[in-house]
Amino acid sequence: MKKITLLSLTVIFAASCKINVDKNKDHKSFATNYVDPFIGTGGHGHTYPGATVPFGMLQVSPDNGVSSWDWCSGYHYSDSIVSGFSHLHLSGTGIGDLADILFMPTNKKLDLTAKAASRDFLPYKSKYNHVNEKATPGYYQVFLEDPKINVELTSTQRTAYHKYTYNNNDTQSVVVDLGFAINWDKATKTAITVEDANTISGYRYSTGWAKNQKVFFVAKFSKPIIESIITVDKKVVSAKSAEGENTALQLFFDPKNSKELDVKVALSSVSIANAKDNLEENKEFEKVKTDASAVWNKALSKITVETPVDSLKTIFYTALYHAQVAPVTYSDKNGQFRTEDDKIVTSKNYTAYSTLSLWDTFRAENPLLTILDPNRVSDMVNSMLAYYETKKILPVWTLYANETNTMTGYHSIPVIVDAYLKGIKGFDAEKAFEAMKATMMQDERGLNFYKKYGYIPYNLLDESVTITLEYAYDDWCVAQMAKALGKTADYEFFSKRSKAYEYLFDAKSGFMRGKSEDGKSWNEPFDPKHSNHREHTDYTEGNAWQHSWFVPHNVDNFIKLHGGNATFTKRLEQLFTESSEITGNNVSADISGLIGQYAHGNEPSHHIAYMFNHAGQPWRTQYWVRHILDTQYNTTANGLSGNEDCGQMSAWYVFSSMGLYPMNPASGEYEIGSPIFEKSTLNLPNGKTFVIEAENVSDKNFYIQSATLNGKTFNKTAISHQEMLKGGVLHFVMGAQPNQNWGLN
Repeated sequence: MKKITLLSLTVIFAASCKINVDKNKDHKSFATNYVDPFIGTGGHGHTYPGATVPFGMLQVSPDNGVSSWDWCSGYHYSDSIVSGFSHLHLSGTGIGDLADILFMPTNKKLDLTAKAASRDFLPYKSKYNHVNEKATPGYYQVFLEDPKINVELTSTQRTAYHKYTYNNNDTQSVVVDLGFAINWDKATKTAITVEDANTISGYRYSTGWAKNQKVFFVAKFSKPIIESIITVDKKVVSAKSAEGENTALQLFFDPKNSKELDVKVALSSVSIANAKDNLEENKEFEKVKTDASAVWNKALSKITVETPVDSLKTIFYTALYHAQVAPVTYSDKNGQFRTEDDKIVTSKNYTAYSTLSLWDTFRAENPLLTILDPNRVSDMVNSMLAYYETKKILPVWTLYANETNTMTGYHSIPVIVDAYLKGIKGFDAEKAFEAMKATMMQDERGLNFYKKYGYIPYNLLDESVTITLEYAYDDWCVAQMAKALGKTADYEFFSKRSKAYEYLFDAKSGFMRGKSEDGKSWNEPFDPKHSNHREHTDYTEGNAWQHSWFVPHNVDNFIKLHGGNATFTKRLEQLFTESSEITGNNVSADISGLIGQYAHGNEPSHHIAYMFNHAGQPWRTQYWVRHILDTQYNTTANGLSGNEDCGQMSAWYVFSSMGLYPMNPASGEYEIGSPIFEKSTLNLPNGKTFVIEAENVSDKNFYIQSATLNGKTFNKTAISHQEMLKGGVLHFVMGAQPNQNWGLN
């Protein structure tokens, strides 16, 4: 992918040169050099290239100004127009929102009173070229061609830093637009105040995916403001403060003495006062940029991989980067944050997080964080329990104090259970169980039907098959927590209910199918390739081929339902070799990354290749996992085959490229796949290291021939989290032909 190599002749910036990796130096110090934030910004990846720190509150990034599906993050690599730089962004989601508090430098006085129905009418928009654009972890730079201004962005956990470099003697101006709906939302109430010669503040209330989002901000400029023009609902007002549905502001600064203008911006969900408290005033841009890179190097060095193929390092470290940008810090420096009932609470001894894309991330992203950062995991669980205090159930997909109820299941449950069973105890386990049980015993979102029939009848609720299978898994997770806490009756109750998948399995066809409330008849006519998006369908963002495999908690019994290993593996192999035609008139755009009917671009497929391990054919897992690694990820902007979804798509790669995957995310076990690196070292939080070696590995040698764990023969297709925490070396010998005897212990 192209990066910045040349700037306009009007300005020269040394910082614009692409960093080259010094292969002779310690690799840990240069992990950030292998990260390319532009991976995933094209195709359907929906990532953003802007500046943030691990799990930071702010994601300051360019906005193209297009409200379309592939612009969910605010940016798409195919574009060449920038509308501004806002401070909150979503990483890889399938729905757009945020892009709050838009700043845009310009070099002339503009008319902000004209109505801008789209970005085409924005007077401050500018063309840019990827040749004059650069992104590294914690830093973003672009040259705006129309005003000929260079923009640089960086960030700390709660403060964004802008540096604008203008031409000599050009007008130095900045537009702040709180009204323009860049990314699917609509401002409902906004305000701007020029507080003093260097400070502005305000707020933006909006409705969108998050129906009631409130963002407060403060910004400090490195130069005094010499003129300000405020507009309210497209009318100029002669005041230093204004409030309305749409407010905007143009500021002017003295161009003498310096071509550079620095801006520091902090936000809060609570108040302007809290935004001011969050603002770090005493740091300068270059120091923050350097610190952000160092923070990322530390985060990325928790896993080191060794391979002579640099492109594999780029894919891996970019994936590890994307796996640590969400969830995002939500509580302020003083611990306060806004809750779903629009009240203010204070987190005590934990940081609250938002952007919990749980339907996606419970599968691999959250299990990965139990290895990388268990203390942060406990904070995330406490954030979910704070939600429970407000809503009396656990979250589905919470976004800036708004429950979006997006996607199926209650997958905060496996996240909590996985954490607890792995020994992460920084939360109240009894309260967590209370929350899980209350959630699964209430009546919302089809649970009333699930409790009455043991499954959800297709004629009573759309997406009935997917919802039933996911509730069955959530029930199994509740049962495991009950068992760990000695709650025998609850364990037996939820274990029994976790077999709900048995109601929907059609042994004749081998698919999970919609069943009517009489318990006898299937939904007809039936086409396993048919997909309809969200309505008049039994499956969520997919079809029967993709959704019939979600029984990660009881694969052995699932295989028995098929009639044994032979039938199961034949059907599983057919998933990958079947033609990739998807039928229907309203096919979900999320069905992408097709290998046969397997759809790697969407999360329901992510565990499936590992199921061969349980059916006596682990070499088929090795074959298909390596095929997915090779075909579904690359180093271009289109390097992700589907939505990144807040780290899940990348977490799959991080795990699978090392040779592991949490097929059952709450089991505490990792299935063995096919390692792609010669050596992977996990630098564990307890100070120990767990090393995975793959002797003779290559693009042809991806089959496991033999394995040892700490020098002793290892002939299993899974390894536990607790075994890994002890440290040691898992050594594989790889070859070009499958060893059909390995792993059949």
